[in-house]
Amino acid sequence: MSRFLMVDVGAGTMDVLCYDMETDLHYKAVVKSPVQYVAEKASTISGDLLVTGCEMGGGPITKVLQDRVKTNEVVISVSAAATLHHNVQKVRSWRICVIEDDEAEKLRQNKRYSGVTLADLDPARLKQIVEGFGVPFSFEAVAVCAQDHGVPPPEVSHLDFRHNIFRARLEEKPFPHALLYRHDEIPEAMNRLASIAQTAQVLPANEIYVMDSGMAAILGASMDILAKKKERIFILDVATSHTVGAAVIRDEIAGFFEYHTSDITSARMESLLRALGDGKLEHRQILKEGGHGAFMRKAIGFGNAEVIIATGPKRRMLEKSSLPIVFGAPFGDNMMTGTVGLLEAVRRRKGLKPIVYL
Repeated sequence: MSRFLMVDVGAGTMDVLCYDMETDLHYKAVVKSPVQYVAEKASTISGDLLVTGCEMGGGPITKVLQDRVKTNEVVISVSAAATLHHNVQKVRSWRICVIEDDEAEKLRQNKRYSGVTLADLDPARLKQIVEGFGVPFSFEAVAVCAQDHGVPPPEVSHLDFRHNIFRARLEEKPFPHALLYRHDEIPEAMNRLASIAQTAQVLPANEIYVMDSGMAAILGASMDILAKKKERIFILDVATSHTVGAAVIRDEIAGFFEYHTSDITSARMESLLRALGDGKLEHRQILKEGGHGAFMRKAIGFGNAEVIIATGPKRRMLEKSSLPIVFGAPFGDNMMTGTVGLLEAVRRRKGLKPIVYL
């Protein structure tokens, strides 16, 4: 079997890429993100709610449940409650009733409650999308990326915790594909990625992989045809929720930074990219000004940039940039940046033949 399924779970969209290594054919779709899909579904259900499932991307569904408790009872399982907050007492402070998973399963029989299931992956929905391509729903490997802050120890910032995981991995192997994990390799604290891998176990695939979406975007953007044969690449992936900037030299990550997209401007992206290239970014300073942090390995010199590639659904913010930015589209589609990164990470992991993402 030579088919591979890649899924990029974002805040606004879910991007799906099916690639056949044997025929070099690919099929793709951009659909509503799981959290938007589930939140809209939950908002249309009337009465008391019973919420089960596992951790997924949170924002919109958290708001729906916080609004619902104003008029109805909301009961949620411990596993699903991690979507709202990793501290169950915090969830309870919102007047949401948190119960053990086995209790929630028993409560499913109570017709008083309407059920909502939380998960970043819905196998039935994925099957419908893939079969819509006219492609058999079975794969050599499935890989999924999403952003996971992890579950830090008490008194440790989740942003510091996340970057410490990245730093440890990248200092050992400074390549974005080093952040690709097989289902049985996921760090214990990466709860969201572990939940995705667990849900994916029901999919008809020989192997399951997960990856951080920022790392997948960096790798995917570096595979763009505009970066081909370039050694010093600068990347800005401006996604719905998060923005990542990176400097890459000969496939190695020299450094990167992260921000919430809503908290950053085009001008600030430009200044951060310059500082990144010149080795002048500092993790603590980025956190202090509201960013998610930065990681620096080496300075490659901003003036040495051979290409600056912008990707992501909100890259239009850079339309009037003073920098010589080009807009990337691996596999001819800006929205496939994350899935192409996943596919390239799996290809490198398995030692498969090179793919031209044109």
